[in-house]
Amino acid sequence: MSVAGDAARARARAVLALFVACTLWGFGFVLVKAFTTATIDGEPRLASWFVASFMVCARFGAAGVIVWAVERSRPERGEWIQGLGLGASTGLGMVLQTDGLAYTNASTGAFLTQGYVVLLPVVGALWTLRLPPFRIMGSATLVLAGLALLSHLDLQTLRLGRGEAETLAAAACFTAQILVLDARRFRKNRTGPVSFVMFLSMALVALPVSVATARSGADVSAILRAPGSLGLLAAMTLLPTLGSFLLMNRFQRHVTAAEAGIVYATEPVIASASALFFPAVLSHLLGIDYPNESLDPRLVTGGALVVVANFLLAFTSAPVGAAPAPAEPAP
Repeated sequence: MSVAGDAARARARAVLALFVACTLWGFGFVLVKAFTTATIDGEPRLASWFVASFMVCARFGAAGVIVWAVERSRPERGEWIQGLGLGASTGLGMVLQTDGLAYTNASTGAFLTQGYVVLLPVVGALWTLRLPPFRIMGSATLVLAGLALLSHLDLQTLRLGRGEAETLAAAACFTAQILVLDARRFRKNRTGPVSFVMFLSMALVALPVSVATARSGADVSAILRAPGSLGLLAAMTLLPTLGSFLLMNRFQRHVTAAEAGIVYATEPVIASASALFFPAVLSHLLGIDYPNESLDPRLVTGGALVVVANFLLAFTSAPVGAAPAPAEPAP
């Protein structure tokens, strides 16, 4: 078995694992929407900021506790540094993204959030003083075209106001998150301890927002009384939190940062596809009003472009040394 063949197989496995992570994240959008619908519809006086920050604290705090209970060894210095970097960048990105959506339309926000698809190859080119490979540029172009269709992007209404600026800042935070995972100095870090620190720090980033926007302890009670809220929190903790982020932290090291950004762009495609079927199921189970979204040509064409880009990424040859597969650390 050749070294090049082993590296290619490791990269293909990594792309598949990251795609699974995106599948869980995409389905997580439906769970999040169901949670906010159940809580705010049941108690309209609840602040949306409180509901969002409480949800982040609960799901990532619970995920951190679960990893801490399962993981036998505790984080070392490098794992603390990486985990804190991941938690701070991801947590801040989520806060900026949530606030930005209040000042721009959802379609523009969805498109601009994926700005790391462009930022990552640019950062890589500046760092290495070389243009990205054609396979990366071609895949990124297909992804951007697909996302523009999916988000119903209208260039005539696109402007750089507060919402757009905050969403671009969130994209920069998510770019930093991917680059922290890509850093060679952290390649031998273990997935479990890094994830524990990341989850804990993300919960701590959201905690001040939750405290500042809560009117009283009655707000917490209102969330816990909402139909299915505990079940939805459990599902969000297990699937798009533990499942997705553990896969991301474990397998992204086998691909370049630019390749990872292209794979992660499948998340809105899967979110749109999930919204075609699962909202009605959750509405029936929870007794909430959350209708399915409808299928249209934009979803089919845009989703197809993003999927084709990922097939090109997974099954075309990477340049030698693009993403060396290090010795596997203990999970």
